[in-house]
Amino acid sequence: MLYIGVDLGTSAVKLLLMDEKGKIHNIVSKEYPLHFPRPGWSEQNPEDWYAQTIEGIRELTAGCEKEQVAGISFGGQMHGLVILDRDDRVIRPAILWNDGRTALETDYLNQEIGKDKLSQYTANIAFAGFTAPKILWIKKHEPENFAAIAKIMLPKDYLAYRLSGSFCTDVSDASGMLLFDVKNKCWSKEMMEICGVREDQLAKIYESYEVVGTLKESVAEKLGLSLGVKVIAGAGDNAAAAVGTGTVGGGTCNLSLGTSGTIFIASEKFGVDSNNALHSFAHADGNYHLMGCMLSAASCNKWWMEEILQTNDFAAEQAKIKKQGKNHVFFLPYLMGERSPHNDPSARGTFIGLTMDSTRVDMTQAVLEGVTFALRDSFEVAKSLGIQIQRTKICGGGAKSPLWRQMVADIFNVKVDLIESEEGPGYGAAMLAAVGCGEFSSVQEAADKLVKVVETVEPDPETAALYEDKYQKFRQIYPAVKGLFSVLDN
Repeated sequence: MLYIGVDLGTSAVKLLLMDEKGKIHNIVSKEYPLHFPRPGWSEQNPEDWYAQTIEGIRELTAGCEKEQVAGISFGGQMHGLVILDRDDRVIRPAILWNDGRTALETDYLNQEIGKDKLSQYTANIAFAGFTAPKILWIKKHEPENFAAIAKIMLPKDYLAYRLSGSFCTDVSDASGMLLFDVKNKCWSKEMMEICGVREDQLAKIYESYEVVGTLKESVAEKLGLSLGVKVIAGAGDNAAAAVGTGTVGGGTCNLSLGTSGTIFIASEKFGVDSNNALHSFAHADGNYHLMGCMLSAASCNKWWMEEILQTNDFAAEQAKIKKQGKNHVFFLPYLMGERSPHNDPSARGTFIGLTMDSTRVDMTQAVLEGVTFALRDSFEVAKSLGIQIQRTKICGGGAKSPLWRQMVADIFNVKVDLIESEEGPGYGAAMLAAVGCGEFSSVQEAADKLVKVVETVEPDPETAALYEDKYQKFRQIYPAVKGLFSVLDN
C-alpha cells in the first residue's frame, strides 16, 4: 500500500509518497507566499495551503496506482491561528508561529494570570508564538472577527478539515496552543475561560496516529483517489519530524535545523521543566516530550546568503570555512525574536566581535555557529534536569550541510546520527498514516522497522574544546545586550 505524508511548512507544502516498506516513491513541493504586514508580523492565507496541497497530491500520485493509496496524514507548522465563521469561511489570514505581535498578551498571561497557574493548567507558559495569545490579540484588536469565530484551528488541521470534513486536532499540535492540558490530554477549562472561547469552538482531540475520517467525495473525485482513503490526525511538525527520525520512546533526541530550530527529547513520562524554558508537550507516539524551539535557524543562513551575500550557492560559501572553533566573530540568531530559552519577542539578530580583519567567511561561519550555540542553550537546560544525552538524530534543511552537522557534533560534544530518509515531518506523517491504516501496530514498531541510521558524525575532541570556550563567551552576549532590544523595538 501507499501512504501520503503532507508537510505543511512556512514557505511550502512538501508531499511525500511512501510504501509499507518505507521506500519513498515520489516527493513534490509547492510554494506559497508569506506575508509580513508589519515588522515582526507573519501571516498566510489558508486557502493557499489547501490549493497547493490539492495540486501537490495530484502531481505526487500521477504516476502511481492510485487505488494503492490507503492513507494521508500531516506534519504541520505549529501554533498558527486559523479561524472560521459559521459558514466555514476563513475570517482573516492565519497568524503564524513566528509572528511577534502578541507581546502584551503574552505578558498579561505570564505576569497577571501567572506562570505558575499557566504551567498548572497547560504544563507551559505563554510565548508570543503560541495560539492563546493570538486569540487574545484578536479579541482586543479585531472584536468583530472574534465574535464571528465558529471554529479555531491549527494550520495542518485546516487541511484535514478540508479533505475529510473532520474538525479535529492531535495531542502534539494542541500542546502548543496554551489551551491544552498536556498531562491529561484534554482542553483546559481555565484557559478557555481566560481566552473567552467555548469548547465547541475547539476541535475534537485525537492521538497523532488515529483515523479522523476519510476523503470527502468531492475531494476524492478531484484527486482521483478512492473514497476509502483514510485521513489520519498527524502531528505538529517537530513531533512528526521526530517520528520520521525514529525519535520515539524514552531518552531519544532529535535536533532539527529547519526554518526554525528545535531540540526534541522524547520521554515515556510526563514532565515539566520548573523554569519553563523548555516546552512540555504530548508526543505523536502516545507519550510525551520536552522541546526547546528557536524561531530562526536555517532561515538565518538563508537570509545571510540570499539577502546579504546575494548568492544561492550555499555550499561554495561554506567550503571557504577552515578554522572551526577559532572564529572571533559572534552572531545572535534572533531575527524574529526568540523563544527557548529566552522568551523574548524583542530580541534581534546581532553581530559582535567585528574587527578590520573580519571577513565574509568569518561572518558566514558566525551565522552557522550562532544558530548552533543558541540551540545548545536549550540542550543545557535539559542537562540541568539530569537528562544525559550522548547522541542525537538530525534533520531539516540545515542538516544537509556536512559542515553544519560536524559543527553540531563539536558544539554539543555528542554523536550525531544521520538517517537514510531525511525527510523530516513528511516522512513522519507518512509513517503515522501507515500506523493509522494498520500497517504497523504502533509508532514505535514503525520507527524500529523503517528508520535506519546511515552515518554517525563523531565530535572532534580538539575542536569541541575550542567550541566549549567560545560557547561560554556566546552565552554572555544576550544578557549583556538584552536591555537594548526593547529600546530598539520601541
